[in-house]
Amino acid sequence: MSDPRTPVVVGVGQAAERIDDAYYRAMSAVELAAGGARAALEDCGADMAKVAATIDTVAGVRQFEISGPAKPVLGKSNNYPRSVANRIGADPARAILEVVGGQGPQHLINELAAQIASGRSEVALVFGSDATSTTRYFAGTDDRPDFSEIIEGELEDRGYGLDGLVSRYTVMHGLVDAPTQYGLLENARRAGTGLGPADYLRRMGELFAPFTKVAAGNPFAAAPVERGVDELITITESNRMISDPYPRLLVARDQVNQGAAALLMSVEAARRLEVPEDNWVYLHGHADLEEQPLLQRPDLGHSRSAVTAVREALEVAGIGIDDVGTFDLYSCFPVPVFNICDGTGLATDDPRGLTLTGGLPFFGGAGNNYSMHAVAETVARMRSTPGQFGLVGANGGILSKYSVGVYSTTPVQWKPDRSAQLQQQIGGWPSQAVTEAADGPAIIETYTVRRDSGKLTGIVIGRLVADDSRFLASTEDADLIAKLTEGEPLGQRIRVRSFDYGNRCTLG
Repeated sequence: MSDPRTPVVVGVGQAAERIDDAYYRAMSAVELAAGGARAALEDCGADMAKVAATIDTVAGVRQFEISGPAKPVLGKSNNYPRSVANRIGADPARAILEVVGGQGPQHLINELAAQIASGRSEVALVFGSDATSTTRYFAGTDDRPDFSEIIEGELEDRGYGLDGLVSRYTVMHGLVDAPTQYGLLENARRAGTGLGPADYLRRMGELFAPFTKVAAGNPFAAAPVERGVDELITITESNRMISDPYPRLLVARDQVNQGAAALLMSVEAARRLEVPEDNWVYLHGHADLEEQPLLQRPDLGHSRSAVTAVREALEVAGIGIDDVGTFDLYSCFPVPVFNICDGTGLATDDPRGLTLTGGLPFFGGAGNNYSMHAVAETVARMRSTPGQFGLVGANGGILSKYSVGVYSTTPVQWKPDRSAQLQQQIGGWPSQAVTEAADGPAIIETYTVRRDSGKLTGIVIGRLVADDSRFLASTEDADLIAKLTEGEPLGQRIRVRSFDYGNRCTLG
């Protein structure tokens, strides 16, 4: 008999629309999240109105349009979680708006499951959404919809949560978007493989080609098209280079209209609300960890904390990587997937597959809510294969935060994880010295090239020859740009010079 406070996921739901669909309705982010929430309520198999009325906590994943200070093009709700709650007939005591990061969906599930287990909550609904495709479609038009809403009620707004992810130093050197920053990490990983640019590009295509097949069969996917390796890696007008080493088809798709939700409750509440036990899915393992600041990581091509989080979740679940039946590993770019494979021994072509949705470049993932869809797919799969284990790995920031959940229909008592203790250990890991104002001879540790309206700007993370400290620099030097785009820059000798506006480098 389960402890009555044991948390279970009892409902999951997804909603999506594409602009070229016959049923396209230009739904707002609130409406898409509400669509996913209604689907989750229906999925639980109990009286929807009765269940909605018992929800004591709602938690919203911060959508793309409100993940920074810029004014949303089509307007926004002042209280996103309560706007969604109002549409499903819920009036929760608590409403949470989570920080920025793709770890958010799984992190919130872990957090609220623990609160259910401790008796601080009974029924909680977690949801998120993005309407970036609709926003882009209507931007600049005269007949665009207005998604503004004013909703009364308490809101626990946790803020953007960008501390440690963005700094004046990184911004002044062009680290202002995800492809640029992940390009630096990807090329750092390549340095450790010994592969040249062309061979590594093919490895990235080989990793993601199977993802496209999954996306092609997913009705909620933003780009349901199966593609081969050559199509993914061949540079064309429609598959242009974004930031080295990424063509467009190997980066997260930022044009989506999607929403998803997960409904959690205690076993006691599930019985009281007459939720069929066949719908109960237990969280066997879980962990949430943060990585060292970007430039202080000794190995830029990997995140040790993410691998540690996976291992901790598996240990809490009492299983090994070979016991997992399904995976969905966050795939905004290849390197987060490679990172988990490198660290756990999971093969990149494992026959179990590495995604249930189709992955961020093909299923879609504009902002922070992608992994809610991964949870929805995992819960559905666990129900169809009772006793199997499904692992969701959710990445946030620049390989900065990682949240993991291990799901199964097999009943299990809630067990706390050791994330707090492990995070303290991470704080004591060795770190790399950084020299912000760098001058003198140096070598390239990793690099990328931004392409802004055809203008090429190289961004380099280098090591000073004098003391091996790390620095950031940018360059528009034609000879160095040619080396960055056409040659093998890793280990290349350069010269760096500091200015008030940042470091600049040339071939040395």
